[in-house]
Amino acid sequence: MEKVLMKGNEAIAEAALRAGATNYFCYPITPQTEVAEYLARRMPEVGGVFLQGESEVAVGNMLFGAAATGKRVFSSSSSPGVSLMQEAVSYMAGAQLPVVLVNIMRGGPGLGGILPAQSDYFQATKGGGHGDYKVLVLAPATIQEAVDLTMLAFHLADKYRNPVMVIGDGMIGQMMEPVEFPEKYIEPPLPPKTWAATGAKGRKPLILKSLFLDPIALEKNNIEIFKKYAKMEADEVRFELYKTSAKNRILLVSYGTMARICQTAIDELESQGISVGLFRPISLYPYPFNELRAEASRSHIETVLTIVQRVVGERKPVKFFGRTGGIVPSPEEVIEQIKQLLGKGK
Repeated sequence: MEKVLMKGNEAIAEAALRAGATNYFCYPITPQTEVAEYLARRMPEVGGVFLQGESEVAVGNMLFGAAATGKRVFSSSSSPGVSLMQEAVSYMAGAQLPVVLVNIMRGGPGLGGILPAQSDYFQATKGGGHGDYKVLVLAPATIQEAVDLTMLAFHLADKYRNPVMVIGDGMIGQMMEPVEFPEKYIEPPLPPKTWAATGAKGRKPLILKSLFLDPIALEKNNIEIFKKYAKMEADEVRFELYKTSAKNRILLVSYGTMARICQTAIDELESQGISVGLFRPISLYPYPFNELRAEASRSHIETVLTIVQRVVGERKPVKFFGRTGGIVPSPEEVIEQIKQLLGKGK
């Protein structure tokens, strides 16, 4: 495979095409608009559908309709735009429809700014909209991983008949890195989409809905989708360790591009004789709770620097460091925080 230098947004768009996405609906918003610009040209070339809706609310309902026919469909947006789609995402989860949504996050709250942020974490991992539901959430740290996880997202959406979200901050969307695409996309086999609304000739009509006025029927549907979430939590946990060893006194926990900044800080500290490890969640839902708990509970770890008190707060001290407003912490700032925890700071 040959490497190609691509901007993150364009690489995500190309990955979706190669994963078999045939319908893309969008409404422009910085910093992900290049996904739409790229697909406005490429979708017609592969016989797919590109359509810019009049709003993100409209786009959400377009996704519902197209997904109900069994096509691979997706959209991309950024923080406020994703918020406007949340009602439809809840509907799609309730109707058990596979769809992929890419969120290239920006700073908030409100319209905020267009610089990168990770502040949509709780929106993504808690489902985002109303009702009892979850979406699978994948968080790439590189452009290559954005390609790989976008392609995986379509498979997981079909596997579980559930919305899947790929989240990255504005840096993932805007920076350029060499990436490789498989010459031929091969994925594990999936069952036929006998549930899809493809016309009722020769069979009874199929009705895909999230409205269950009978509480018994609604509970039955919820129990069915809760079983899927349990299966996700058992089979779809993804994480990565970086330079974790018995020498570590500090364990960093971070995801996405912030994890790369932490890796730079760890490498610099290593050159100064200070050993620090990193735990990087790749699946934010399902979150690698057990794996993080095991790593953080090791006797040589004194402090965890992150936002995961739910997992390890009763076992080891948990400290938080972050910036808001689209300000990305520098490796030097991370290093200073670590040195302060070790009693070596300024």
